[in-house]
Amino acid sequence: MILVLMKPKLLKEHRCLLYNENKVFLQPLKAKAKIQFDKQTYLKWYEMMLLIRRFEEKCAQLYGQQKIKGFCHLYIGQEAVIAGTMSVITKDDSMITAYRDHGHALACGLSPESVMAELFGKVTGCTKGKGGSMHMFSKEHNFYGGHGIVGGQVPLGAGIALAEQYRGTKNINVCYMGDGAVRQGALHETFNMAMLWKLPVVFVIENNEYAMGTSVERTTNVLDLYKIGLSYEMPSEQVDGMKCEDVHQAIERAADRARKGDGPTLLEIKTYRYKGHSMSDPAKYRTKEELAKYKAVDPIETTKATILKKKYANAAYFDKLDDEIAEQVNAAVKFAEESEYPDPSELYTDVYVEDYPFIIE
Repeated sequence: MILVLMKPKLLKEHRCLLYNENKVFLQPLKAKAKIQFDKQTYLKWYEMMLLIRRFEEKCAQLYGQQKIKGFCHLYIGQEAVIAGTMSVITKDDSMITAYRDHGHALACGLSPESVMAELFGKVTGCTKGKGGSMHMFSKEHNFYGGHGIVGGQVPLGAGIALAEQYRGTKNINVCYMGDGAVRQGALHETFNMAMLWKLPVVFVIENNEYAMGTSVERTTNVLDLYKIGLSYEMPSEQVDGMKCEDVHQAIERAADRARKGDGPTLLEIKTYRYKGHSMSDPAKYRTKEELAKYKAVDPIETTKATILKKKYANAAYFDKLDDEIAEQVNAAVKFAEESEYPDPSELYTDVYVEDYPFIIE
């Protein structure tokens, strides 16, 4: 075998290394063709991101009032990642993610009422008040969580994709994870099987630069996390997660590949959370300057600027939408507050598939 040494700058210009018996060679990235997005797409992106942002801001307020208890991880700042995805996938595709899942649940079509009620632990919540913040779920919307175990959703996402392949559908699974989850051994086992079986799954690393309070630089020598896919010859790329346009195009390429039967793709989507890891995290491990740098490219504000520039909407539209979403979020809070807590007997239901009564002698 011939060993090829490259300067780091050169390596970034290529997607992956491909191997044969005698040599190593490079496969260059394909040029990204510019896509023109229409008015409806931009307005949908903005509406979805604003709903998630206002919902999460309300969650922060309610957590401070102790109306939401337990763990609570907010999605503020990362909204473009899910918005750019939803303009690609279909209602028959599935999604699975980690515990920062409120935004994904809302984007998949779960009502704000059902998500807020779940946060309140009420029986009207999307998982009957049993899952709380970290375990949202809806079979109806093909949203499979919401998982509290770090990296635990990665093999599950591949399993859902295997089921679609077995049934002979063209549906895909989009499997999200945080940058901290890529340290889990199950990820590597999953990547190996997914490539071997050419599963229709898109693996997405939402790299917000911190695993709880630990930066990527302190946990790995490989700072460009998309390169993890290279060991499996998995098509992998890095994406600007503060732009809906870039996310849409990357997801579209990966989804097309999966639907054709060509297997999985790994996307490292670079994003940033404006709040701490969870509501108990003051985020003192980062500087004000770093936070300001990302707020300067806030996806909600940049999308709004694009809409105004293209004259897709005017100031009156944004004012009206602000009021409508505020009303929607407040209605969700009212619904959650007025809902009942689960009956204590619910502790024994949904534990096993069998519907046997729990008997205490």
